[in-house]
Amino acid sequence: MIDFFDALGLLLVIEGIVYCLFPTLVKRIATQATYASIERLRLGGLGAAIAGLCIIWAVRG
Repeated sequence: MIDFFDALGLLLVIEGIVYCLFPTLVKRIATQATYASIERLRLGGLGAAIAGLCIIWAVRG
């Protein structure tokens, strides 16, 4: 359970840094996401989830 909260905290730190350093880019990406199809958003989310699982698998072995 500690690993979950570590990962959640790291996610919030990284997201906060991105919002702080690149607010214009974040707004532009959010605007583009509203025009993207549901299928494209789902595929992007699935790809990100698979990439994350692969990274965890590679690191933890």
